[in-house]
Amino acid sequence: MHRRTLLKTSLALASLGLPGLPAFARLGDASEAQPFDGERLRQRARELAGRPYESHVETLPATLADLEPLNYQKIRYDPAQALWSGDDAFDLRMTFFHVGMHFNVPVHMHALDPDTGMARPIHFSPSLFDYGQAGVDRAPLTGRDLGFAGFVLASAIRDGHVDEAGAFLGASYFRFLDKNEQYGLSARGLAVNTALASGEEFPDFTDFWFVQPEPGATTVTVYALLDSPSVTGAYRFDIDLREQGAVLDVDMTLFTRRPIERLGIAPMTSMFLKGTSQSQARDTIHPQIHDSDRLEMWRGNGEWICRPLFNPETLQYNAFSDENPRGFGLVQHDHDFDNYRDDVAWYNRRPSLWVEPTSNWGAGEIALVELPTMGETVDNIVAFWIPGDPVEAGQQLDYGYRLYWYPLPPVSPSLAQVDKTWTGMGNVPEGWIPGDRSPEEYARRFAVDFVGDTLDELPDDADVVADISISRGRLGMVQARRFEPIDGYRAIFDWIPETASDEPLSMRLYLRDGDRTLTETWLYQWVPPKPSERYY
Repeated sequence: MHRRTLLKTSLALASLGLPGLPAFARLGDASEAQPFDGERLRQRARELAGRPYESHVETLPATLADLEPLNYQKIRYDPAQALWSGDDAFDLRMTFFHVGMHFNVPVHMHALDPDTGMARPIHFSPSLFDYGQAGVDRAPLTGRDLGFAGFVLASAIRDGHVDEAGAFLGASYFRFLDKNEQYGLSARGLAVNTALASGEEFPDFTDFWFVQPEPGATTVTVYALLDSPSVTGAYRFDIDLREQGAVLDVDMTLFTRRPIERLGIAPMTSMFLKGTSQSQARDTIHPQIHDSDRLEMWRGNGEWICRPLFNPETLQYNAFSDENPRGFGLVQHDHDFDNYRDDVAWYNRRPSLWVEPTSNWGAGEIALVELPTMGETVDNIVAFWIPGDPVEAGQQLDYGYRLYWYPLPPVSPSLAQVDKTWTGMGNVPEGWIPGDRSPEEYARRFAVDFVGDTLDELPDDADVVADISISRGRLGMVQARRFEPIDGYRAIFDWIPETASDEPLSMRLYLRDGDRTLTETWLYQWVPPKPSERYY
């Protein structure tokens, strides 16, 4: 296989009457060019699904397989050799991640010329990378086309600095920045059997095709092929870099090899360690630590629901039935630095991720998985859509949706929204420290703060009521009152156990003035302590 630099490739293409592309190193020879379009990709995925699955994992040279994470991070792609780097008219660039460590599935990259419809492979070479002090022996890498682990979309490269907009790396994971320029939660191409005892399957993006953008464009189209033991997929990502953040239009066609018990569409993963309702969940100096603080849902019937996230002691799985949802997402609602006091991780700058269906999704449910975590380096929150109909072998499934990587979702309810959730000891007056009390007197207090125009406009004599339902136990004290310091209202209630059960319970609350709904619906899941731990 011939590997040529920009000059040789451009000359070869010109001799064939084909235009030369802007520079990038190790562009495949002109003889390697293949016709490509979305229909060809779907046909390839369909044919692949008709064959037995073959693992894409490769045995890497030991110098790469044995890399420690800190050394892997020292390997840098040379920005001077980025895709489309040969023409100053292009701001958008592509750079690539090196294989190594647990990134042992080689991903094949291709450059597509939209004028000719021909795609050419991008070949790996050690000369594309700066290995610095990573301790990599380059000798075993020379002469081998190891592929890449993923890619970075850069909004520009100036003075050798890469202005990252987003990245695809590892299985089918990807993430993008918003205007605050801080990475946070990740999206995935697909989720298969998440949180099932049988074990989760992680599909891989095995191939990408990059469509050369127009000069000066802020949008780029990327095609992808997905493969796993249960399913293949043909994807198209139209990536638009806007002032607020990145917007990705996703169109995908899936072909199933075998039945899938739990298929997750538009999955996203995030981290929640501690927040206002779990301030003592982990002993740290920071009052809050999370990439997202809530699951927000705009249901097909128009109802808005806020489900604050929770760091449980054991895995918790919840599903919310819906039909043609208007949107949902994991949201970082709180962007106030004072509520985190973290100038290293900058959780106040983390983006939200909002899913807006662009096709008919029909009936199904939004799933939320919450896993226990002791640290902030592992994602323990997953959310995705599950189709209502069973997924059988030999099916074709088509979905379209739009992803917004914004500080806050692009839409919001006309009703007041949940601001914060708090919990503490119940069945006591505010400001009073109890003495010895029996477990029979145990109660847990919850406070939910709401803010929004519908509350600001209420007259002083409005009869605001907290409408509350709980799946178990009984309510003690309940009140709803104006909360002047936040220009909103606070709902407070005590939950009192009626049994010794420590199974999770569900709570639902909203504020109303007579028959008029004032707020979105607050949902919460709480796990009560065992009876022996019900003390003050």
